[in-house]
Amino acid sequence: MMLLHGGAFSLAIDNQRSTPWQDLTPQARILCVVIMAMAIALTPNGHWLTWGTYSIGILSTVLVSQVTLSVLLQRLAVELSFVSVVLLGTLFREGGDILWQWGIVSITTTGLTILGSVTLKALLSLLLLNVLTLTTPVTDLLQGLKTLKTPVLLVAILASMYRYLGVLIEEFNAMRRAAVSRNLMIGRRWQRLVVGNMIGSLFIRTYERGERVHQAMLSRGYQGLPFFQESPKNTGYDLIALSLTVLFAIAGQVAYWVV
Repeated sequence: MMLLHGGAFSLAIDNQRSTPWQDLTPQARILCVVIMAMAIALTPNGHWLTWGTYSIGILSTVLVSQVTLSVLLQRLAVELSFVSVVLLGTLFREGGDILWQWGIVSITTTGLTILGSVTLKALLSLLLLNVLTLTTPVTDLLQGLKTLKTPVLLVAILASMYRYLGVLIEEFNAMRRAAVSRNLMIGRRWQRLVVGNMIGSLFIRTYERGERVHQAMLSRGYQGLPFFQESPKNTGYDLIALSLTVLFAIAGQVAYWVV
């Protein structure tokens, strides 16, 4: 997933479009996504009407932001393939009526409720995060985090990861091409051995290069935080968007209890 998002960051796929979502400052977009993600994650299992309400708002955001749907769906497919391994374990929870049983393995109504709830939470949260990363360059995201008083060390680590992710990908691809040119990638057993050795070698090279880069940065006056331009000032649109997000999060909870 890191490689998938790294490529998208470098391409800055949808950050040049003029939409109401893009008119918000980076820090306002981050806060909107965080508020909705927390509301989704903290919703108890089985609150289907609440998630239906949130789905309307999130799908509206997807349409307003005008993200490239093909790229968004590709990202979701890759991410959910990883998440599904964890989700599958929630299906076999005890409690409720038994719908199917084979030996000690059983599927119950409680398990289905938890599986559906966690799946919806993951899907809606991933939709929000992907809209944010597809429409906001990583430099703006880091600048927004800095404006929101995120710990300096964390912002510096994220900036370094982004800066040198492409270098690591190129290094790995060069090692893979060298292995293919020497016919070392024939057969699955050899592929596993070669890839394992490449990962170990890449770790050592990464550590050594990191030390050299850090010394070079210190010699050029690096003080622990990359240079950022002045953050854009908050506007009335930011306040409106944050207010609507908070009201929408509350409305989803109220809808479940009232209806």
